[in-house]
Amino acid sequence: MPRSAMLDAFLYALVALLVIFDPPGTAAIFIAITPRDTDAERREQAVRAVGISFVVLAGFAIGGEWLMRAMGVTLPAFQVAGGILLFLLATDMVMVRDSGLRRTTERETAEAEAQESDITVFPLAIPLIAGPGAMTTMVLLRGQAGDDWGLLAALAAALGVALAVTLVSLLAAKQLVRMLGETGTNVIGRVLGVVVAALAAQITLDGVRAILA
Repeated sequence: MPRSAMLDAFLYALVALLVIFDPPGTAAIFIAITPRDTDAERREQAVRAVGISFVVLAGFAIGGEWLMRAMGVTLPAFQVAGGILLFLLATDMVMVRDSGLRRTTERETAEAEAQESDITVFPLAIPLIAGPGAMTTMVLLRGQAGDDWGLLAALAAALGVALAVTLVSLLAAKQLVRMLGETGTNVIGRVLGVVVAALAAQITLDGVRAILA
C-alpha cells in the first residue's frame, strides 16, 4: 500500500469524522448540559465520554458489515441509505435545527440538565459524539477500506485523531464557547453541514453506481 494512498484515506476519513463530530458545536452543548459541574467533573466526563465513543464506533466499524450481511443488506444498499441519512444530518447542521439525528432534543437536554447522575453515556457519548451519523460513517468507511490493512490502519488513526480533537474541544469548552459565541458556533456548524452534504451525495452516488453495475 503506497504511503500516498494511506495518507489520502486518512485525510478523507479524518475530515468526514470531524465534520460529523462537530467539536465546537458539541463543546457548546456540553457546557449547556453541565451548568453546575466543576471543571474537574467536566474533565472526567469528557475523557470517559470520548473513551466510550471510541469503543462504540470501533465496534460498529468491526461488526457493522457483518451485521448487515446477517440481515441480508448489501454494502451498496447501506451506502445509499447511509448517504440519505447523512444528507438529512447535513440539513440539520445547515439549518441549525435538531431532528434527533445527531443532537439532543429539548426534552433530552432538559433531562440531562435536571438529573443528578453522570451525563457521560447519555447524552454526551451517545448521541452527541457517537450518534447515528457517526456510526453510519464508520460502517461506510470500513466497507470502503475492505481487507486492506493499510487502509484499515488509516481509518483507525483518523478515528483516534478526530476523537482527540473532540476531547480537546470538550476540555476547552468554556473558553471555546466564550470565544466563538453562539453566532460563531452556528457559522462553523453551517459550513461543516455543507461539507457533510457533499460527502453524503458522493456516498449515495457510489452506492447507486455499485447497484447498477
